[in-house]
Amino acid sequence: MASLWNLLFKRSRDNTYARLDGEGKCLAFKRCGQAPTGSGWVQVSEAHLAWLGRPLPGSARVCTPARRRWPERLLAA
Repeated sequence: MASLWNLLFKRSRDNTYARLDGEGKCLAFKRCGQAPTGSGWVQVSEAHLAWLGRPLPGSARVCTPARRRWPERLLAA
């Protein structure tokens, strides 16, 4: 029954973002459906309070997927 409710009422998934200063240190976290406006925001896999005031570990950042379609990719090569 739970899967029926999930199909009927889909919620947008919130992503986690971290704001970095000029030195790469974490200043804040934010969870939202769209990327925050302004500079310094990067998408991370999760928020850890221990990262505040410190540089993010390399494994924390999330890579953005490619947006181009396969035919366009093949023609560009």
